[in-house]
Order: sequence, then structure tokens, then C-alpha cells
Amino acid sequence: MARKKPPATGHHHVYVVYLRNPEGDGRAGYYVGMTGLSPEERFLNHKNGVKAARVVRKYGERLVPRLYSHLNPMSFARAVEIEAILADSLRKRGYLVFGGH
Repeated sequence: MARKKPPATGHHHVYVVYLRNPEGDGRAGYYVGMTGLSPEERFLNHKNGVKAARVVRKYGERLVPRLYSHLNPMSFARAVEIEAILADSLRKRGYLVFGGH
């Protein structure tokens, strides 16, 4: 009897980086991205200048897993969708948001 495979969930992740107030206006800043790597690996790549967003390399302080860990992993298509939704949600709450294409 053949075993059934569990449904594929994908290996992509969305992630959120807390930024040290890049505009100096008192608002918290965040960068929202998606990756095929783990969020931790991607954050280190940003900080080391590997395919880095300048704002994360310069102002990125830490990941904020409470905003994304419950969502991961997912398919590429879903990650594209969730990245935009997550960024819009943070913007609507008044935060300065980079990324989230």
C-alpha cells in the first residue's frame, strides 16, 4: 500500500526586520521581505551586504518573529501575497514600512 505524501507547503518565508528609525520622525520602522532561505539566514545576508536592501544593512536591528513565524513556510505564490498583506497591515497601523513589494 502506497503512503500518501503530505500536501506541499513550500519552502518560502516572509520576514520582518525592525529598523532603527531611518527617518528620525519617531515612528518605528520595519522592512518586510520574502525569501527561499530561513529568515535568520536572509537577515544575516542583508547585514553582510549579500543581495542586501540598503535600509536593512544600515538600520536593521533584529528580526520580529512574532509578526511572521506563524505564517511560515509557504509556497512562493503565497509568500508574494502575504508579503504585501503584511506590509500593508503595518502601514495601516502607522508604521514606516520598507519592502513589501
